[in-house]
Formats: sequence, C-alpha cells, structure tokens
Amino acid sequence: MKAVIHYDYGSLDQLQIEIIDRPPIQDTEVSVRVHAAALHVADCFGVKGSPFPMRLASGLLKPKYGVPGFDLAGQVHAVGAKVTRFKPGDAVFGIGNGTCAEFASTSEETLTYKPKNLSYEQAAAVPTAALAALHALRDAAKLRPGQRVLINGASGGIGSFAIQIAKNMGAYVTGVCGPKNTDLVRSLGADFVIDYTQEDFTKRHERYNLILDNVENRSLADCRRALTSNGTLLLNSGTGAAGFPFLVRLLKPLVLSPFVRHNLRRYLSTPNQEDLVLLKGLLETGKLTPVVGRVYHLHETSAALRHIDSGHACGKVVITIP
Repeated sequence: MKAVIHYDYGSLDQLQIEIIDRPPIQDTEVSVRVHAAALHVADCFGVKGSPFPMRLASGLLKPKYGVPGFDLAGQVHAVGAKVTRFKPGDAVFGIGNGTCAEFASTSEETLTYKPKNLSYEQAAAVPTAALAALHALRDAAKLRPGQRVLINGASGGIGSFAIQIAKNMGAYVTGVCGPKNTDLVRSLGADFVIDYTQEDFTKRHERYNLILDNVENRSLADCRRALTSNGTLLLNSGTGAAGFPFLVRLLKPLVLSPFVRHNLRRYLSTPNQEDLVLLKGLLETGKLTPVVGRVYHLHETSAALRHIDSGHACGKVVITIP
C-alpha cells in the first residue's frame, strides 16, 4: 500500500511516500481503506520526536511505525475473527494508527458508522478533536447549563467543536480568536467573540466559570484573573516550550491547584465508541458541524504538518487519499 512515512525523528519535510506492507489486524481489529485522514499537532510532535515524552508512545530512539495520522474515515476492508459490529464495505469513521496511508488498522471500539450527511473529508475531521472537546467540557469541567465559558483558540480544531458542544450544553460562550476567524467563531454559535489582536480577555471585567485554553499563551496568573472565585481553568496545550520548560509548563498547574481557590486542570481524552456514536447523532441532526480548514493530498502531508505547526490553522487539516 502507499503510505507517508519517516524512519527517524526530525524535520517535518522528511516525510516521503513509499510502498509498505498493509498493517495486519488482530481478532478484535478492523482494516479500513482510508479515504480521508485528519492531522493535528500531536502528529507534528510524532514526526519531530519532540517534546521528548511523546517518544514513550512512538518509540524512544526511532519511530516504531513512522506513519502519521490518527483520525480516519473510509470503508471497512476486512475484519478480525471476533469483530461483530462491522463488515467489509461499511462506511466508518474513528481513530486508528498511521492513517496517512491507503489502509489503517484500528480496534472496533474506536470506530463507528460514518454520519450519512458528511463527506469522508468532513467525517475524518471529527474524531480526536470533537472527543477532546466533549471530554473537556462534559467530563473534566462538568459544565452546567447557564455557566459562562471562554474558549481560547476558538477557531482551531478542538475550539471549533468546543463552542458548539458548550452551546448544546446550555452555556454562554465567549470565543477568542484572530481577526480572520471572528465571523467563523460567531457562526458556530459563540455569544461573544474577542479578537485577541484588539483585546486581552484577561483584562476584561467579565468573569468566567470555565476557561478552556487551547493555546496557553498567557500566564496562569493572567488566566486566573478572568475566572470566577471558584472557576476552572482547563489547559489543553503546553506546546509553547520544550525540554525542561515544557515539563514545568505541563506540571505547574497540577502542583499549584491544591493551594489556590481556582481549579487548575489538565485532562486526558480517551477515545471510545459510545462517545463516537453520541457525536454521530449530533452531526446527523445538525447540532454539530466540522470545520475543515484546508484539504491536502497525501503527497502534501509535510506541507499540511507545517501549516499546523505554524499555530495558525483554522479548523481541521485533512488529508485526502484517492
């Protein structure tokens, strides 16, 4: 099969298309013929091998597999002996391993049927970003109707889903984004939009029950100023540093939280089929819409990752695989 692959950690430009073996599947796994894959910043980390803790999953000295991509949408090609939910030919979307390839393998527990009203490119844009937004708001923050939420990085992959999910949960939503994306953020349902080039959200008089920070370009002290007395700051990045400063940024909120009145948290989003089915329902009823910022062909994967790595990607970046 054709796949985009790298054999060492380093530049995003090292990716190349090669013919490699189709990944085998276990008894509980599904082989998917990939029509579209979506990328995010973790794929940049995986290619660069930095921050170093990422290598605990991808391989300490060299990549274990070397094909980027987690999100996918496509058709079931083959199923393992114990798979009962899917059959060859089913249109599906979900999360796999090495999805920037003609075929990818995944557990049937991280896969469900593709929403009928979405293209493969739109469906591929959903899984990791929408699940991360859902798990942040529903599980980590335990968002309640009527609460005031600020989403920093509102036009990004997670942010664009977080606006819509927060509105579906009955929150009053403020989105922070750049000047080019204010109309988009407003169209997704944000009640108020802040252009960060014109106004600093940490210096406004308004206070928020929850801040979901997908950017982390402000200090903890600045963000805490914008919270209510018992508000929650949910951090979802830590990418603005490397080496030891990265570890400090990653751990500081967790160490500090027990000693301040605010709840400072990081969270982990674990994919599961039940929540993918929930998202599928929201997508098919029009309560959730994926934002596909740019679509690249498979041979343009390096360019797609550079665009994400710039920090200015709008919505999701999708790879189409003919």
